[in-house]
Amino acid sequence: MTNTLTVDVNCDVGESFGAYRLGHDEALLPLVTSANIACGFHAGDPSVMKKTVRLALQNGVALGAHPGFQDLVGFGRRDLAVSPEEAFNLTVYQIGALTAFITAEGGVLHHVKPHGALYNMAAVNPALAEALAEAVYKVNPEAVLYGLAGSALVQAGEKLGLKTAHEVFADRTYQENGTLTSRRQPNALITDPHEAVQQVVRMVKEGKVRSQQGVDVPIKADTICLHGDGTHAVEFAQLIRRRLTEENVSLQPFSC
Repeated sequence: MTNTLTVDVNCDVGESFGAYRLGHDEALLPLVTSANIACGFHAGDPSVMKKTVRLALQNGVALGAHPGFQDLVGFGRRDLAVSPEEAFNLTVYQIGALTAFITAEGGVLHHVKPHGALYNMAAVNPALAEALAEAVYKVNPEAVLYGLAGSALVQAGEKLGLKTAHEVFADRTYQENGTLTSRRQPNALITDPHEAVQQVVRMVKEGKVRSQQGVDVPIKADTICLHGDGTHAVEFAQLIRRRLTEENVSLQPFSC
């Protein structure tokens, strides 16, 4: 009998704000296995958080906090000069806010995944990574820390004894050092759904990704990220689910 591989598919959701609508949450949540819910700093607000938690629970999706920089104008994608202590505090604050809504709706916090610039900075900055990992550990040591595969963030979580998930991206390109191509570069995003699916299958089944420099980079794929605000997000999710099923890969929330 062929062993079935297992992988989590996560999506950034709850990123609307007030009268402004962003993303395809209703269409995406039935297609993924875990949700990263914005906590009001880079996107989202209390009403959106409550609605998104309910929607995720209705779809049987694992619930995660998606804390970012307090930067609505820049959508949390601008690098901000924060100290490790400030990063710890803003992460604790946002996890606490989302956890309150999850508890009120009868759910359980499954994971924490930093957002945008905070995520990318923590991937390469050990001091910042340690602050974020400590924030997760002190608020909920049972929560899984999602971080860029092989990054300083995952290493910091492992050092503290947290459950960690190495995350890969369906719709982003990679550099030969294993980091994501900066969004400031024109080739940062993959817009062809079939190219994205091929990248996902290689990462999951072969443990490799082709970098922008044309080099295969070893990579661990515990969870696959889809960006909920992407133009092709729903199509990506549908194709990825279908192709992974064909490849005998089972989709379910991450667990150690």
